Amino acid sequence: MLSYTGGLVLFAALLHATWNAMLHGNGDRFLSMTVMSVAIAVVATLVVLFTPWPAHAAWPYIIASGLVHIVYNMSLVRAYRRSDLAQAYPIARGSSPLLVTLGAAFFAHEAIGPLHALGIAMISGGIIAIALQGSRVSRASVLAALTTGATIALYTVIDGIGVRLSHGEALTYTAWMFLFYWLMPVLFVAKRGLAALWTPVRAAPVAVGSSLAGGLVSIAAYGIVIWAMQSGAMGTVSALRETSVVFAVLIGRVFLREAVSAKRWAACVVVAAGAVCLGL
Repeated sequence: MLSYTGGLVLFAALLHATWNAMLHGNGDRFLSMTVMSVAIAVVATLVVLFTPWPAHAAWPYIIASGLVHIVYNMSLVRAYRRSDLAQAYPIARGSSPLLVTLGAAFFAHEAIGPLHALGIAMISGGIIAIALQGSRVSRASVLAALTTGATIALYTVIDGIGVRLSHGEALTYTAWMFLFYWLMPVLFVAKRGLAALWTPVRAAPVAVGSSLAGGLVSIAAYGIVIWAMQSGAMGTVSALRETSVVFAVLIGRVFLREAVSAKRWAACVVVAAGAVCLGL
């Protein structure tokens, strides 16, 4: 049976799939990601006003993670331009747990048991199988998604180490790291101009509101993950989080009308079985 922490990480997985569906469902993904980032940055700014300063040892990780998250955001937008949610999302998320496990072993000297290793392998393998089912996947779309997966693994390992150096102040660590999301509107305005950011607020308030909500969901989803990595193995937490792919398949099928084959459902079962292994 999954622990309380494991249950929260699975809830974070559902939240993560939800905001990715919100992002993918909007026509202008760059604009949507920028609006999401504004929501995240505003919340982070409010939180840092009422929390203590991060521990000195955590600062390099906060800065590194904040910058990598910006690279991740841009990479995710690029991946979603090239393929649908049911392909780009699984490749990006499925490639990260194994990379996180290797990174945690190398940089944080983490070790996991054989059952958990099997669970991580099942989740990663099932997720990749989900992505490769159905329609043809281009080399460009795979490369974009794998690049996104590499950034996911990088910021996960950085945050896993950084939050453990924050002396139990996961909220403080998370808020300061998310302050870097103010860079997204700066990049957007530099590329498209201020009018391109402001006009949709009046012309498409529903889409903007959806993106703002997605940002709030996103900060809750990853905040839970950072909190869990204070004591949980990074690879295990990462793999549990990436079961969000199963939720993404369901969301893509129900709300975005994307086709789901029997083989893709079978791969979802493999992912679920891997999650059970992590909970034992």
